[in-house]
Amino acid sequence: MARRGERELEAAGGQGAIAVNGKPVESVWDFPRPPTVEPVEWRIRVVHAGVTVVDAPRAVRVLETSQAPAYYVDAEFIDDDLLVQGPRRSMCEWKGSATYADVVIGDTRATEACWTYRTPTPRFASIRDHWAFYAQALDECWVDDERVDPNEGSFYGGWITANVTGPFKGAVDTRGW
Repeated sequence: MARRGERELEAAGGQGAIAVNGKPVESVWDFPRPPTVEPVEWRIRVVHAGVTVVDAPRAVRVLETSQAPAYYVDAEFIDDDLLVQGPRRSMCEWKGSATYADVVIGDTRATEACWTYRTPTPRFASIRDHWAFYAQALDECWVDDERVDPNEGSFYGGWITANVTGPFKGAVDTRGW
């Protein structure tokens, strides 16, 4: 019996093949658990209601088994006038306590559209003062010149690009994976 994700990976050309976006093909089923952080020199953009919220020349991505990568952008590349801190908090067993913010542009509000770890665990210190954004909640999210597909569901904030294969945790009926 093939392992989960094997069929999707082979359909994309196999591990390390080059996807249409010019990046190596990788399966979320080869990502580690516990997760790891990887710096990338890729342009990350977030646009909502016609306004650029994020335009970063680089980011770090968190890679965890079964999940599309979550991209964390240093606060210096975010228009923080558009972020309004909310009351929500959550706890990640690996990264620590997250806080959330809404993206507000005029009368348009994307509720709990991004999150940060203000005091992450030592293993994830590199994401301190970085924000991740839910592609599900915002109009456009980009990695270089590729518009990402959002991860299904509302729990995971992964960004799906042409080089990343699933199946991805987050959709209905995947909670038990």
